[in-house]
Amino acid sequence: MIDLYSWTTPNGYKAHIMLEETRLAYEAHPVDIGAGDQFKPAFLKISPNNKIPAIVDQDGPGKNPISIFESGAILTYLAEKTGRFIPADPRARVEMLSWLCFQVGHVGPMIGQIHHFRDYAPDKIQYAIDRYTNEGKRIYGVMDKRLSQVPYFAGDEYTIADIAIWPWLRGHEKEGLPMDDYPHVKAWFEKVGERPAVKRGLEVLQEHRREGGMTEQEKEIMFGAMQYQKR
Repeated sequence: MIDLYSWTTPNGYKAHIMLEETRLAYEAHPVDIGAGDQFKPAFLKISPNNKIPAIVDQDGPGKNPISIFESGAILTYLAEKTGRFIPADPRARVEMLSWLCFQVGHVGPMIGQIHHFRDYAPDKIQYAIDRYTNEGKRIYGVMDKRLSQVPYFAGDEYTIADIAIWPWLRGHEKEGLPMDDYPHVKAWFEKVGERPAVKRGLEVLQEHRREGGMTEQEKEIMFGAMQYQKR
């Protein structure tokens, strides 16, 4: 059994989708990041960087429990545990790892900044909006070129690289990145989105999600002084 500690965010969806794809037995525990659950001592023992998702595999190496934090590490661990969505061929595996790291180092951080400065920042700083939107367009261009050559990011196989990238593209319209400008990305996005496990992964923890925009209190918890307290 795997205990999943997560929330309904792109990084959270990565773990949700992977667990649904692998059909591993798991129990989902909500970590309400708008309420500050990520700062609770019990969660910090599992995820010292106070970020979701995190997992505890009760049947880890040597049949002993193991905790894993950071979504890229979680995807890699689950892929290796099950032997699924990770290429067996060494060259293909390196290709997959390159695109997985591309998501962790570029897609997530840059698109996250677009979203922050467009929607959450108290002041609309045009320089920041333009800088991150332009970087997002560049990243989409890199992805579109790759997907004009192969059906999936690692090549012919659907892998954890695709699982990592896909949730981050769901907000493309809000982020000023219309997918019609990137036809190969659009075709791949629609194809992956039709996978039954992807659809199921998006439903995980939805019953805990609040309707409406983020409140000022939630913004303070996530982006204010509370985020930077020493723990």
